[in-house]
Amino acid sequence: MELTREEKERKSIYYLGCAALILGIMYALLVRYTNFSISRFLLPCLFHKITGFYCPGCGGTRAFAKLTQGELLQSLVYHPLVIYGAILYLWFMITNTIELISMRRWKIGLRYRQWYVNVGIVILAINFIIKNAVLLIWHYPMIS
Repeated sequence: MELTREEKERKSIYYLGCAALILGIMYALLVRYTNFSISRFLLPCLFHKITGFYCPGCGGTRAFAKLTQGELLQSLVYHPLVIYGAILYLWFMITNTIELISMRRWKIGLRYRQWYVNVGIVILAINFIIKNAVLLIWHYPMIS
């Protein structure tokens, strides 16, 4: 049986997701047992450095680091898009694994929907507005 283009793409994304899972586990183990921090290797945010405001992605690396350490609430505070992405990732991987194991008898694998992207854009915009409003109005840095 020939797979459709959409099914081939979903299968490729699934295998990339498996590779990301392996890399994520390796990273989490590295952080846990060696005190490794990826933030030591990253450049500072140029947008923040020039304007004094947070860019839409500010806090993403910290949020990812907190997520890998199991600190979900702190990750959510740093950047809610990371948690949203993690939820979509887990949902995709679990449902597509079930579909794969059932030999496609249970067609429950998450499919691409434009509204997933739209929700992500809204989360990004709200996060950008709130963090900069708090900084501008109350002079409180939400990311330090």
